[in-house]
Amino acid sequence: MKRLILFLFVLNLIPGKSEAQHSDNNKSLQPLFSMQDSLQRLSFIMINDSIEPQRYNASYTFIKTLVNTLKTPYSFNFPFDSLKTVSIQTAPDKRFRIFSWHVMNNDGSYRYYGTIQMNNAAGKLEMFPLVDYTPAIKNPQDTVTTNDKWFGAQYYKIISVSSNVLTPYYLLLGWKGNTIKSTKKVIEILYFRDGKAYFGMPVFDGDKDNAGKKRIVFEYDRKASMLLNFEPSIGTIVFDHLAPPDPKLKGKYELYGPDFSYDGFKLSNGRWKFVQDLELKNAPTDQDDNFNDPKKMRGN
Repeated sequence: MKRLILFLFVLNLIPGKSEAQHSDNNKSLQPLFSMQDSLQRLSFIMINDSIEPQRYNASYTFIKTLVNTLKTPYSFNFPFDSLKTVSIQTAPDKRFRIFSWHVMNNDGSYRYYGTIQMNNAAGKLEMFPLVDYTPAIKNPQDTVTTNDKWFGAQYYKIISVSSNVLTPYYLLLGWKGNTIKSTKKVIEILYFRDGKAYFGMPVFDGDKDNAGKKRIVFEYDRKASMLLNFEPSIGTIVFDHLAPPDPKLKGKYELYGPDFSYDGFKLSNGRWKFVQDLELKNAPTDQDDNFNDPKKMRGN
């Protein structure tokens, strides 16, 4: 009996395979802390430097540094939580995460950057770089694009849709600063097929303005604040109804703003049904408020 107790005691002191592997993975991620410091400094310059070439130089260096950093085995498990001006969103099923950020031009327009990092079981780097192709996409709501011809945005929410669909997909909510006069927000669709990442899918039903669209794009006055968020309790994307200050100004989207009513898209059998004049028990708070003004992100 004494020998048995001694054997069990010694056995408990030996870490199991999973514990040892977890410990080894943590040790391998230690160098990422110093890399994260470099990324943090560069990301601050991308947003805050007053000289446009300096902002872009910082972004180019950031890209190279980020790629080298993500080459670290099992880097997918590293949170990069000190990168406050870069949005990092992980899919609910942990299949991938998206890094996205912007650089503002002197004329008030923006260019977007990003990458999709896949959760490779072997810990190797597997990614889809996102190349902003916005100026060449003339009809974004009717166009399917790939990661190398991306309708750039800075994403802040990912919703997975896998039931009642032939092709599982992910719905993304994104902020898209536009010009000195207007801001945009985007409801984007992402899916993977044949080793490529695709954006855009006609999964929207309802009113004539949105039915059959491959993505939804909102445009409004840059000085305004727009709610666009997902309410899981009702399975609905809720957003401000945008309207011009005067009916005569219809179509001048740089003047549009919320009119204190809400519309939405409700998930039903893998598709999103437009719902007008939502009656909400509690007015939603704008969880993505930081994306109404990118500089607010500094204080996060």
